[in-house]
Amino acid sequence: MSTAGRREARAAVREARSGAGPVGAGFDPGPHPGATAKFGLFGEVLTIGLLIAVVSLGVVTLPIALAAGIRHLRRFVAASDSRVALFWDDVRAGILPSLLVGVPAALIAAVLAFDVLLAGSGMLPGGEVVAVIGWAGLVVLATALLLAAGAWSPASGWAAAVRAVPGVVRADAVGAAFIAAAAVFVGVVTWALIPLFIPGVGCAVLAVVAVPARRRRGEARAE
Repeated sequence: MSTAGRREARAAVREARSGAGPVGAGFDPGPHPGATAKFGLFGEVLTIGLLIAVVSLGVVTLPIALAAGIRHLRRFVAASDSRVALFWDDVRAGILPSLLVGVPAALIAAVLAFDVLLAGSGMLPGGEVVAVIGWAGLVVLATALLLAAGAWSPASGWAAAVRAVPGVVRADAVGAAFIAAAAVFVGVVTWALIPLFIPGVGCAVLAVVAVPARRRRGEARAE
């Protein structure tokens, strides 16, 4: 095939994957066709970050906001039905049960944050150690919340999602470290400028979607 022919073939594949062009017989769109539209994915990350920010204004509603956002991005990446209405359907289905997770998580976060502030004031002996423990606890809490939100579905509920977290960490400790890094990133950018929470949490949700896909690709190559 000539250079021009190969160029046309690649253009046809790009158009087919984006939905802009015809799809030939036997065409394989790949495992994550929605992710091939890079600008579209970026816009969706910002959109879902904004929706999560709106739903999580109540603080204790953060778990269901994350869970609904993760499910929305999974649908988008799979080129499935990713209407915003489905995000709100997930929120309505899980918001009341999510309070059993959101309220304890908010209380624990408040206690840890207070310890960090108190340690920084110099009023506590060994304040540096207390501060390290407090920050580590906040990172672990945020990571567990993201992992639980990633495991939630309206059918299985929050109890099953929380129970799944240790298994997810054991199965992919490196992936859990990536999620922890994403949680730290959200905290840093929000501390720098509060509106940056929107793109930050959108990126964290995308990380929850992408990390398991990375593991599956590695297993497929090993086979």
